[in-house]
Amino acid sequence: MKARNPRTGEEDYSFAATDPAAVVAQASALRARQPAWEGLGAEGRAAVLLRFADAIERHREAITAALAIDTGRRTIAAIEIDGCLRNMRGWVARGPALFDALDAGPRPSVVPGIEISSRWSAYPLFGAIAPWNFPVILSHIDAVPALMAGSAALVKPSEVTPRFVEPMRAALAEVPDLPLAYVMGGPVTGQALIGAVDYVCFTGSTATGRKVAEAAAHALIPVNLELGGKDPMIVTASADPVAAAQVALRASIVATGQACQSIERLYVARAIAEPFLAELVRAAEAVELTWPDPARGHIGPFIFAAQADKVAEQIADALAKGARLLSGGTVERHGGGAWLRPTILADVTPEMMVMREETFGPVLPVTPFDDIDAAVVLANAGDYGLSAAVYAGSLDEAAAVGARLDAGAISLQDGALTSMVGDATNHSRKGSGLGPSRMGDEGLLRFLRRQALIAQTGTAATIEAFAEQPR
Repeated sequence: MKARNPRTGEEDYSFAATDPAAVVAQASALRARQPAWEGLGAEGRAAVLLRFADAIERHREAITAALAIDTGRRTIAAIEIDGCLRNMRGWVARGPALFDALDAGPRPSVVPGIEISSRWSAYPLFGAIAPWNFPVILSHIDAVPALMAGSAALVKPSEVTPRFVEPMRAALAEVPDLPLAYVMGGPVTGQALIGAVDYVCFTGSTATGRKVAEAAAHALIPVNLELGGKDPMIVTASADPVAAAQVALRASIVATGQACQSIERLYVARAIAEPFLAELVRAAEAVELTWPDPARGHIGPFIFAAQADKVAEQIADALAKGARLLSGGTVERHGGGAWLRPTILADVTPEMMVMREETFGPVLPVTPFDDIDAAVVLANAGDYGLSAAVYAGSLDEAAAVGARLDAGAISLQDGALTSMVGDATNHSRKGSGLGPSRMGDEGLLRFLRRQALIAQTGTAATIEAFAEQPR
């Protein structure tokens, strides 16, 4: 298989896909290693994971360089490695305490003479299917707590962004007792992975997530789905319009808007809409592309070439239906890559594609509102419920509005905070996901199965207790 460089447009990297038989073989090898891994106990596993983090640090330069090529961005590639290491070391610190807190002691049942105790064990083999927008962190965000829980882990990174795997494998080779492996390829490889594991996590589009859910149901295994978003941000009349616009811009366009928690809809109180839009346009026009110098600027290329066409289609649809373009709006072609400056749309309406479908690009459609109740209704409309944001004149006001939003996590006086805060347990709603939270303690506990030990402390019943008796 070949991977495309998003800055040049060239398919300049080749890698071998893992065929289904090899996926099964890799899964079997990991299963054979899992009992010894779980037998290390939480402290033992934490020590090994800490060694892996240290190995990644030693290979950091090569991993970051590969990631920067795949994603067309340098600073965010370095930040992504930091995030992956922070996640890993966070679970190393938190994991043993979670095991210590598990209720394993005997307790009386409501049934006389019976005591109940619990035993916890990990799902033997965890599997992850990761996306292309944040390849390193999203390949490991679920795998690391699964490993900490005692599972072995089989990970399929995206075939769109595969370059980091080779230097990551070099780091993994320094920790041979860690039962983690990567398989490479597209949908066929992913399908084989689902059939070979005991628990699967998928991060990606809602459409593909439904297919993964169907395959997991057929295999009778648990599934976690982290899917699309169409995150709204409400800006109330009491908010500082300049500060709110600056937050909205950052939360919308970081990583070229290629993040599920990017703000994609803005509902702004009409009383401050004019100064808000003025600042939003001013700030947007100050944003620079990272072209021609990859070491300068704010916005990199679209990673996945087809995504640029999808975003362009949404912009064209909005303009054809009466939206006004205030900034940006044209996909630019530089050096074989596709780029889009921050695009601000006014006079948008709910039926436009840009207000209904996930955009995954630096597009900010703005709708003014006169009544906060109407704004909440608009924000809650649609098929997604991943996260949302509220910016108001006070934290208390923002929290009151945020409590009315139908989304798993609400950023208050900021936006897209779920990309920065990993210990806030939340559950995606509607078409944005399924299953336990990957954030907070639940991120690890979901990989443990509870076994009940039911002890008879008196005299066990004989068959005579169930004999028919004459009336």
